[in-house]
Amino acid sequence: MKIVVIGGTGLIGKKVVRNLRQIGHDVLPASPNTGVNTITGEGLTEAITGADIVIDVANSPSFEDAAVMQFFETAGHNIAAAEQVANVKHHIALSVVGTENLQESGYFRAKLVQENLIKRSGIPYTIVRATQFFEFLNSIADSATSGDQARLTSALFQPMAAEDVASLLSRFSLETPRNRTIDIAGPEKLPLHDAVQAALKAKKDPRKVIQDDKAPYFGMVISDRSLTPQGEATLGQTTLKDWLALQ
Repeated sequence: MKIVVIGGTGLIGKKVVRNLRQIGHDVLPASPNTGVNTITGEGLTEAITGADIVIDVANSPSFEDAAVMQFFETAGHNIAAAEQVANVKHHIALSVVGTENLQESGYFRAKLVQENLIKRSGIPYTIVRATQFFEFLNSIADSATSGDQARLTSALFQPMAAEDVASLLSRFSLETPRNRTIDIAGPEKLPLHDAVQAALKAKKDPRKVIQDDKAPYFGMVISDRSLTPQGEATLGQTTLKDWLALQ
């Protein structure tokens, strides 16, 4: 079976490519690095021709409001057009848990536009919303740092390992399209400030995390419901402790 992974050379994409190749599928990692550009359309039709499944895990290179909206709108239209010509049987896309509740952010407004484009495309689909990745805990700290302190909320979140994200995406891609949105998350809910402090400590980073429940998360004030699934979710297996031990 031919499977195209849009964003197939990135953090999640290369793991999905590896997983599906290991079980015998013909997997094409599609990214500008491999000559496939979803914005200009270069190489896109050729890449998707003959594909049964397209998995989109690409992310915008810029998080500036106008740029990220242009990225997801343009890429969404171009991918859908190529899929319709190729008669793709399943489009699976990676999105973010709580997207509709985080609309103060230009990034999440763009992700919601991407999701709606997929739903209107006529291609059988599964949208997989994931919680934050362990791999981005240091970036969260950086966004909240002033001097030698990072001020972060104690709001709960349910982070997961990139390996678990890729494993679940690989599995869902081979199943019947759900034609709906599903959530995936880590196995435990954690206060955001505690998880980030644990990650910094594991790397011997001297920064101290200060609990401040009014501190913004990438510009947004969040609650326990913002970054956690509010209904049924499929859980990964890797805990924060286990992940840190592997680093």
